[in-house]
Amino acid sequence: MTTTDDRPTPPIAPTPAATPPRSPHRGWFGQLLLRLHFSAGLFVGPFILVAALSGAVYALGPTIEQGLYRHELTAPSTAAAKPLADQIDAAQAYIDAHHPEDTLAAVRPAPEQGATTRVMYAEAGLMDSQDRAVFVDPGTAEVRGDLLVYGTSGSLPFRTWISTFHRTLFLGDIGRLYSETAASWLGVVALAGLGLWVIRIRKMRAKRDMVRPARGVRGYRRVFSWHASTGVWLLLGALFLSATGITWSQYGGGNVDQLRSALSWGTPALTTSLTGTDTAAGGGEHAAHHGGGTATGAEPATVTPALFDEVLAAAKSANIHSSQVQITPPATADQAWTVAELKRSWPTAVNSVAIDPRDMSVVSETDFDAYSLPAKLTRWGIDTHMGTMWGLPNQILLFVTALGIAAMVVFGYVMWWQRRPAGKRFGKAPASGALVRAPWWGSGLVAVGAIVLGAFLPALGVTLLAFVVIDVLVTARRPSTRERARRVRLDT
Repeated sequence: MTTTDDRPTPPIAPTPAATPPRSPHRGWFGQLLLRLHFSAGLFVGPFILVAALSGAVYALGPTIEQGLYRHELTAPSTAAAKPLADQIDAAQAYIDAHHPEDTLAAVRPAPEQGATTRVMYAEAGLMDSQDRAVFVDPGTAEVRGDLLVYGTSGSLPFRTWISTFHRTLFLGDIGRLYSETAASWLGVVALAGLGLWVIRIRKMRAKRDMVRPARGVRGYRRVFSWHASTGVWLLLGALFLSATGITWSQYGGGNVDQLRSALSWGTPALTTSLTGTDTAAGGGEHAAHHGGGTATGAEPATVTPALFDEVLAAAKSANIHSSQVQITPPATADQAWTVAELKRSWPTAVNSVAIDPRDMSVVSETDFDAYSLPAKLTRWGIDTHMGTMWGLPNQILLFVTALGIAAMVVFGYVMWWQRRPAGKRFGKAPASGALVRAPWWGSGLVAVGAIVLGAFLPALGVTLLAFVVIDVLVTARRPSTRERARRVRLDT
């Protein structure tokens, strides 16, 4: 086609296709994860940091105690072990001279040659589940010393101190809220971080920088790469420590116990009554070593050193096969003696038996092989958390994981500081308002999930509610993009 002056008509440019409008809901979930990960890390980070550092030391506790208390824990004699009665007599003579008010509570025979027997005494003024142990050389009945011991694990003073600090900061029940908050949020922060990692690695060309620290970068990018790559390797360990740590918590742990009871996932209890009443000992994974119940008005039990040998022999003829055991006499005459295996390393040996001292018959027994799978997993999970399941390799892995979690918290604060606006002392928080932008079903799922988690883990629920309220208030007070533009036009 040409015009009247024979010049060609310029081609008509095609009309560009209209760009589809961007969904207002797009990216809301990633924004929510980023806001949650940042807020939780910022405010709960100190709790997680303290728990991680103290947990790292606690993980090596069993090995450290072997060096600190070598004198008390080792027996120089290579002679055959004397009867428990002779060892108890030696311990009693020591107690009469140094702690005459103490009463015999339990005995842990030497599990192997070169180890000492622990003769444990109840003492006024000690913590619950804490006793004074007299350490006796089984070959010579020589007393090697005495130390305070705690719980079924038999923690000595060093590990008891670290454990108490790790769980309560020496603040009692109030302090337990710190560790419950740290354990509850650790899992949430880890899962939110995983979501952000998945979103980020899908967009990155150098995906390897998300699984190992990036090279040739500095500043924020370098710290971010360390944070992201370290976090993905620590994910399973962080989730494991969070889940098992919750079982020790005051409120969340109680809910876990109720759930296990409702699903029949609990540990079988040992019946110790000699009168037909339902009295049970033990049963809980965190239970103290004091077994047996007490009946009001019942006569005190007759406890003699010779009975310990007889009860142990009867228990070995039943289902007690481990060399690591504890013999516990009853408080009253209407209760049975108990003998419980204490081997928490692999393979686990935690059978227990109740013995009638009148004829050395078996009253009841529990067998770990008969535990339900959830009960076994709970037992193994707790022992792995404490570093007793797999020995030194387990302890080293826990130590490295705990230090890695502590480093993650530090990386987070460094990134926050590095991203601070010019002239500001503090970093800038990620944009808020994700829940406002979310579709109705997204907001609904988040709300339902928060309610369920908050009901099951109260420490998490209360702090999560505080985060949501703050986020909503900040979003409501912040002017929208359109409002900011209008203000700029008015000012100019």
